[in-house]
Amino acid sequence: MNLALALDVGGTKLAAAVVGSDGRVLARAVCPTPPDGDAETLFAAVRGVLGEVSGAASEATVCGVGCGGPMTGGGARVSPLNIAGWRDFPLRDRLREATGLPVFVDNDAKALALGEGWVGAARDERNFIAMVVSTGVGGGIVLDGRLLDGDDGNAGHIGHVIVEPDGRMCACGARGCLEAEASGTAIAAITGRHAAEADAAMIERTGRLVGRAVASIANLLDLKLAVVAGSVALGFGAPFFAAAQAELDHSARLDFSRGARIVPSGLGADGPLVGAAAVGFRGVAAAS
Repeated sequence: MNLALALDVGGTKLAAAVVGSDGRVLARAVCPTPPDGDAETLFAAVRGVLGEVSGAASEATVCGVGCGGPMTGGGARVSPLNIAGWRDFPLRDRLREATGLPVFVDNDAKALALGEGWVGAARDERNFIAMVVSTGVGGGIVLDGRLLDGDDGNAGHIGHVIVEPDGRMCACGARGCLEAEASGTAIAAITGRHAAEADAAMIERTGRLVGRAVASIANLLDLKLAVVAGSVALGFGAPFFAAAQAELDHSARLDFSRGARIVPSGLGADGPLVGAAAVGFRGVAAAS
């Protein structure tokens, strides 16, 4: 069985794993993302979490990475909006040096889309969007069985669909983006408390805004499935998904988008790591 060394880079935590070619996670490690760390402090933390699974990764043939965006093509340089210490950071090349493996990098939510389509809630589906609603909000879109990339690999960034015109200022510079209204960072700024402490009204609002964004995508791209992961969405649970589905039903009213569904990740907390491994395996297949 082929093995991939998988890395998930998020604004709150860094996670590493060894994942088999059947999608099973064989070993994993997690550490907090250093708050306000500079570029080298952050990369030292990455090396540390990778080191925790190095024993199980001795036979890995590829390193796959899911990282917040935006980024340049192939993840050569990454500038995650929620990780201020990395701007144009050469993540792919640094990881090649550190691991000695071929490295493939993609947006973390695009990685999730690959994982969910491989062994998760979108298995056998040819058209869907996968989303991460966590510290930030990202997305990856599969149409006609193919993951969309775009010019620089940033296709699917649903976090920057406008859901509240003239709403809160987003880190991207626009106002009212889904990420600025419904991410864990936004919820903490709005309420003064961690997202895990959100009340019922905030949970309902967050779900409603996510459903609104998904409806726009369903109407635009003729798809009927959204798979949602991330600590905010999965932590809020059933009330979040009920509110999101209600808004989706209300706003996706075209013949081809009516009946669109929004469901939790089939991979749960392992989704980002399975997705990162899928990025690696996809990269190897494309290069061969």
